[in-house]
Amino acid sequence: MAIAQSQPPATPDAVPAKQQSRAQQLMGATAPKLAELTDSVLYDDIWKRPELSKRDRSLVTISALIALNRPDQLRSHIKLGLQNGLTKDEIVETITHMAFYSGWPSAVSAVAIAKDVFQENGEK
Repeated sequence: MAIAQSQPPATPDAVPAKQQSRAQQLMGATAPKLAELTDSVLYDDIWKRPELSKRDRSLVTISALIALNRPDQLRSHIKLGLQNGLTKDEIVETITHMAFYSGWPSAVSAVAIAKDVFQENGEK
């Protein structure tokens, strides 16, 4: 005899559950308002403003994260930068340039992160 499942069977009109944003996954359970603001203000407003392209916003953000030595966020923004049209060479040149403005240790840390991201993306 089959065991009854606790969920009703799917119907043709069933709407699939909305996938959580990265912000919701990372901090939604602990800081739901911060996750909401990240999604609605930062990514649905600021990143979509037409005055800068997403590519340029990625370049600016990567530079700021190198300067502030924020490795966790830098990793995800290098990935996003590649998606937004930055090349590996442009990211490496940005890191080199930032060494003289934000410090050698921050740049060296950024190189290690970039290397990992490039390898994950199948780049050498």
